[in-house]
Amino acid sequence: MTMKSWISLYGLLIRTSIKSRMQYKFNFVLASLLAALIQISEFLMVAIVLHKFGAIQGWSLYEIGYLFAVMTLSKTLYRTFADEVHHLEKYLVSGELDQLLTRPMPVLLALMPQNFRIMLGEVLQGGFLLILSISGMMNSGQVDWIAVPQTVFIIGTGAVILFSIGLATATLGFWTTRINELQTITEDAARTAAQYPLSLYPRWMSSILLIVVPVGFVNYVPSLYILRGELGPWVLPAVAFVAVACFALSLRFWRYGITKYQSAGS
Repeated sequence: MTMKSWISLYGLLIRTSIKSRMQYKFNFVLASLLAALIQISEFLMVAIVLHKFGAIQGWSLYEIGYLFAVMTLSKTLYRTFADEVHHLEKYLVSGELDQLLTRPMPVLLALMPQNFRIMLGEVLQGGFLLILSISGMMNSGQVDWIAVPQTVFIIGTGAVILFSIGLATATLGFWTTRINELQTITEDAARTAAQYPLSLYPRWMSSILLIVVPVGFVNYVPSLYILRGELGPWVLPAVAFVAVACFALSLRFWRYGITKYQSAGS
């Protein structure tokens, strides 16, 4: 099959998953609202501290709000289209992955649209916070309109980086089976830490968040150029290169890991 055919098939699987989820519209709306409230309350705690003290090591409320929003939207984009990569453990433990192996298509392509999530709450929260932050910085003259397309660009590259980290972590499950605890470190904890400036952390920790688990390239590194004009215009191409490299390496690791898969049996 051609790439166009695979994309069409993927779209068909997504539409099927959406139809099944929309059978329970009230649950969908309620879950979206609760997700938005949780995200908003998390940032409000930081906003209260910043309002009290003005800034944290020179980072203003709008700048931290920007970092928070970019990370949220990048994660939302990744988890919308590939949420089941994050939940691979249940397929390994139950043996459900065997069913996907029998389909005449790549296993990853069959896995990704399973239980497709429409993360409306996260989109609303991240979008509102991003608009608020950019508007505030535009009004103060810190950034101009070019920051908007640049931000859209890094949200896309950020989603690719987060997907790559998630895929690499999930692939380790072919050897360990249980990966929830590892995902807590590589995905949840690392992403939460990168919602704030990496300059707040000790050098060893910021190095880990840039090299070992490169979540710093999702928002912090590009924001140094977009918001502050630091480093130089080469930052955005460099971030794109990191995203492509992470994707290629994680996909290669996945293809190797799946050859080591052993069914859980019945």
